Amino acid sequence: MIRRANRGAAKRLMSVGLGTMLGFAAAQGYAADAFTLTSPSLADGGTLESSHAASANSCGGGNVSPALQWRNAPAGTKSYAVTIFDPDGAKGLGIVHWVLYGVAPSITALNAGAAAPPGSVAGTNRTGGPGYYGPCPPVGDVPHHYVVQVYALDLAPDALPAGLTRDALLAAMKDHVIAATSTVLRYGR
Repeated sequence: MIRRANRGAAKRLMSVGLGTMLGFAAAQGYAADAFTLTSPSLADGGTLESSHAASANSCGGGNVSPALQWRNAPAGTKSYAVTIFDPDGAKGLGIVHWVLYGVAPSITALNAGAAAPPGSVAGTNRTGGPGYYGPCPPVGDVPHHYVVQVYALDLAPDALPAGLTRDALLAAMKDHVIAATSTVLRYGR
């Protein structure tokens, strides 16, 4: 959830082209029953365990996606989209670690390392393939920030084509985001 204490994360999100969507989400963030996202056992700004890191290129991880839970979806939600983006990666250009959409409105959690829920669609990550691809920041670099976002959409789960990149998903979701919520996780080697 975007909170006053997390203005830095909100600023990074807006700088990557999400200002319009997050402006609405920020307003929702102060409501009594705000749409919220958490990663169990990790506070906003918490550090991912190495099991979540990529398993390739000597990254030392198991490529296990983090567990996520969201609650208080707004009325009219027909599906969800989930993204994980590292704005610190690729020398500030950012790296897409996960794109998932078409998640049924009855699903409000993803277990760590779980397969995509039935009926959902895996978008294209940094490798050009589908699914979750874990962090692998340079050794000795400052810990990177991984912005995890869940979007509540007014689109049916099967409304969008398979294989969308994060940028294509954001474009396709324009005018269909009812609310958005985020958390920032960190990882360094």
